[in-house]
Amino acid sequence: MFNLPGDAPFEKGQREILSKFLRGCSAEQRAWLGRLLDAGGHAAQPGGPGNLLVLYGTESGNSEELAARSAKLAKRKGFKTTLKNMSESGLEDLARAESLLVVVSTWGEGDPPESAEGFHSALMSGETDLSGVRYSVCALGDTSYEHFCKVGKDVDQQLDKLGAKRVTSRVDCDVDFEESYEEWVERALEELGGSAINVSTLVSSPVAATTTKYGKKNPFPARLLDKVLLNASGSAKETWHFELSLEGSGLNYEVGDSLAVIPTNADDVVDSLLGAVGLTGDEIVRTRSSDDKALREALREDYDITALSRKVASAWQTHSGSKQLETLLGDESRKLFKDWSWGRQIVDLLRDFPAPKTEAQELIDILRMLPARLYSISSSPREHDGEVHLTVAAVRYEGHGFSRKGVASTCLADLVVEGDTVPVFVSPNKRFRLPENDALPIIMVGPGTGVAPFRAFVEDRSTREGSGPSWLIFGDQRFTYDFLYQLEWQDHLKSGALTRLDVAFSRDQPEKIYVQDRIREKGQEIWEWLEKGAHFYVCGDASRMAPDVHAALLDVVQSWGGRTPEAADTYLGELKSNGRYQRDVY
Repeated sequence: MFNLPGDAPFEKGQREILSKFLRGCSAEQRAWLGRLLDAGGHAAQPGGPGNLLVLYGTESGNSEELAARSAKLAKRKGFKTTLKNMSESGLEDLARAESLLVVVSTWGEGDPPESAEGFHSALMSGETDLSGVRYSVCALGDTSYEHFCKVGKDVDQQLDKLGAKRVTSRVDCDVDFEESYEEWVERALEELGGSAINVSTLVSSPVAATTTKYGKKNPFPARLLDKVLLNASGSAKETWHFELSLEGSGLNYEVGDSLAVIPTNADDVVDSLLGAVGLTGDEIVRTRSSDDKALREALREDYDITALSRKVASAWQTHSGSKQLETLLGDESRKLFKDWSWGRQIVDLLRDFPAPKTEAQELIDILRMLPARLYSISSSPREHDGEVHLTVAAVRYEGHGFSRKGVASTCLADLVVEGDTVPVFVSPNKRFRLPENDALPIIMVGPGTGVAPFRAFVEDRSTREGSGPSWLIFGDQRFTYDFLYQLEWQDHLKSGALTRLDVAFSRDQPEKIYVQDRIREKGQEIWEWLEKGAHFYVCGDASRMAPDVHAALLDVVQSWGGRTPEAADTYLGELKSNGRYQRDVY
């Protein structure tokens, strides 16, 4: 006999009707009704909540990681799940999907991840009817950039425009995305009809705990074995070579991967911030991790106290009540704010728009967590067992009358000495890999610290005795002072591990010469290598160098390949889609 209990939130007449109805239902029928209610009123099937496509677009690997976690959780909730990279997807995949989760990052100034460019372009210009699709979007970005989460916002709006039904609001995640992501995926899967399983079980389960001891959630304290300044005395640059021990970590990496470094803020930067708001640093605050700490310790270890974004400025305006800052943050003043904030840091915001009084907790609450910094690994694990090497340029500059410095680069350069430990984890980069066939030619373009992964590439091929020719095009300011790893390249040329080396030192002659100039100059030979199946790699600055190299490569294809501008663009697009044109730019 089935009767609703007396404390059920229904009137007496409703309880009697429901009890009578449910007594007439079989166990299977009551289970179906339970799934229906759990799914928020959407039709539920005994076989599960239906098909789900989890689609991701990734640059640094975070979107791929979260998408994989989403797919795993969805399977446990009863979905028939497919996980796909945007680089391998088309609009027809969306049209076939019953349910859709999208996890996509924004790169640079509002651009899609390079591997997702084709899909993004097709989606934004497409007219496919998606009225049968139910979806939600998780957008990843960085609030220090003006176009925060732009790609995710664009995808969300376009899916809605094409008729898809948004089941839950898009979430826009900053670099500390874990909490926002977990809330989003749990809510989205519930709205799509999944059974109730808490997302945290994926992280805290015994299986997960035993398979990964060290990683993003638990960085490994890597001991510094050695640090060497690579520039000669007289250089305008400061580039360091760091060697770190991974012994006992269980961490593995492949050439092409990056190492994430968890930095700490320098004491003088912390002191400047405290001085700007009149606090001592001894005040006790509650951090995002719910730990109570002295303010100075929290600012040094846990929070980003330099990157000035509109989000931080808006929070400070609310606290300070500054009318001048309110005007600067207006929609019609976006360019003014961008111009004002260029070269400035959070301390400038606090100084220029002071608040009458600021409590320690109020200061902490406007800041985001201190993000890890990714550096291209400059060693092969086959050559340096148990070690990982980095090539890092220390960032120092003058801005608006004050000395500035990069957080992670100068943490490594100034604060870490041999024997100290640095919290690290490996960030895989599956889209920046040597060809599986060691006989294929490779062309590597890496000015400055962009040469880092190519040191690893050449070392790796050397240990495997790869027969394929390799060509490095390196650039920096001056031959005498800035020829990074010069002796190593000479040794590799002698051994045959490196077939060819061309250099471009921009300040050694009246006219500046860059790597893109060498590409045009050697255009015929580059074209011949490409026609023989060469893989073309670029690493380094994303804002100027990478576009300039791309333009030079287009010129090569047009001049020596006899292609029209449109055909040359298509040719390079095919190289990208085939994995023969890969970039690691930042």
